[in-house]
Amino acid sequence: MKIGIDFGTSYSAAAARIDDDLVHIRFDGQPQFRTAVFFPTTLPDLDDFALDAAMEAEVEALVRSLRSAGGAPRPTAQLRRDAIRIVRRQWLEARMREAESSAADLQHAVFGEAAIESYLLEGSGNLVQSPKSMLGFNLHPRAKETITGIAAHILEHIRLTASQQLGVTVRAATLGRPVRFRSSMGEAGGEQALALLREAAAQAGFDSIEFLEEPAAAALHYHAESPQRHTTLVVDIGGGTTDIALADVGGDAAPRVRRAWGVANGGTDVDLALSMAQVMPLFGKGASRIPVHHFVEAATVQDMPRQRDFHKRDFGHVDAPFGPRLQALQRDGGTTRLYRGVEGMKVRLSEDETAGHALDYVEPGLRVDATRADLEAASARFLDTIGGLLDDVRNDLDAPPDSLFLTGGMSGAPYVQAAAQARFPTARIVRGDPSLGVVSGLAAHARNA
Repeated sequence: MKIGIDFGTSYSAAAARIDDDLVHIRFDGQPQFRTAVFFPTTLPDLDDFALDAAMEAEVEALVRSLRSAGGAPRPTAQLRRDAIRIVRRQWLEARMREAESSAADLQHAVFGEAAIESYLLEGSGNLVQSPKSMLGFNLHPRAKETITGIAAHILEHIRLTASQQLGVTVRAATLGRPVRFRSSMGEAGGEQALALLREAAAQAGFDSIEFLEEPAAAALHYHAESPQRHTTLVVDIGGGTTDIALADVGGDAAPRVRRAWGVANGGTDVDLALSMAQVMPLFGKGASRIPVHHFVEAATVQDMPRQRDFHKRDFGHVDAPFGPRLQALQRDGGTTRLYRGVEGMKVRLSEDETAGHALDYVEPGLRVDATRADLEAASARFLDTIGGLLDDVRNDLDAPPDSLFLTGGMSGAPYVQAAAQARFPTARIVRGDPSLGVVSGLAAHARNA
């Protein structure tokens, strides 16, 4: 049995084609789950390292050993630095083994919304959200291992859940991938992301894995529902990336993807912009001398290094009300609560004119409210990026497409639909399932591969 997996920045899903039936894998009764995992045991942080008496004795022994090893004499201070590096590496490896042995059993891991709830309830442990968004960045080797291990836990959760529901052992999958990963290393970042995903899938128990670009998968899904042959421009706007593909779909012939485009921007960029514009002024942005990047750290829960940096900041010297508010945000999962609140506001503002979020966990009576106009203003930079991509696509085409097939979590936003329609006014707008269009196409590809 081979399944399709949409391992998304914000949400993940899986499905299988069995004969003529499309079967969506259910996670706690839902066809998708938030891409988040909670480990009750906190993963080690190199910054937590501190020499105790036993380590100090080991350092002194190593200094003596290094001095007697021969070669050109070196200053004692340099020998001590080298010895501390050795002791610190041994300490980290021991801590990693402890954490991995505790987290290796899936019974100790919690996924999806339950992961966030468990983290908020426990008040300790390690919550990781959106590991996909970090796969293409320049990472320390140990960080690569950690991120790969986390992705493997999520993929194994998907594999075991699918195996249980389908009644067969699942060992193969078609895994969706963006046209362009979020990356700090250009094309090399995309290659790294794919390599880490292959390794994660192997650790998760998959014997066979292949990748399919997500807009191509969406085109496969749209093709199955299109009786007449025509050209379509698939616009897939997810949490971390936006992908576009030109395809021939419908009729009796097989679908054909002619070309694909992509940028590493998605819904999480709008979340960040809305938080910075509407929420962070309540914490001192624009009204204090706090550097702006500290607010970015607080708002980006999917970026583990930035979150770690924010939680280590000392805001005790910042005058009220901003100092106490920032200190409260550092405690008891405050940044996670805030991110969920901002994301919820963004979603509601696609349907309603106003939305708000109570910040009682920061300060009694504190609240943020926003209008649809506020959201559109915060989305301006994102829309410029998406608009620029759509302009490039339009300039690359010999003729406009017959239809625009919109899918992905952000495709329901009216301002996104308007941007696409403005570039292709003669194309018929088709709204796909924003959550399940890609995984449905991946399942079709998995059956036929």
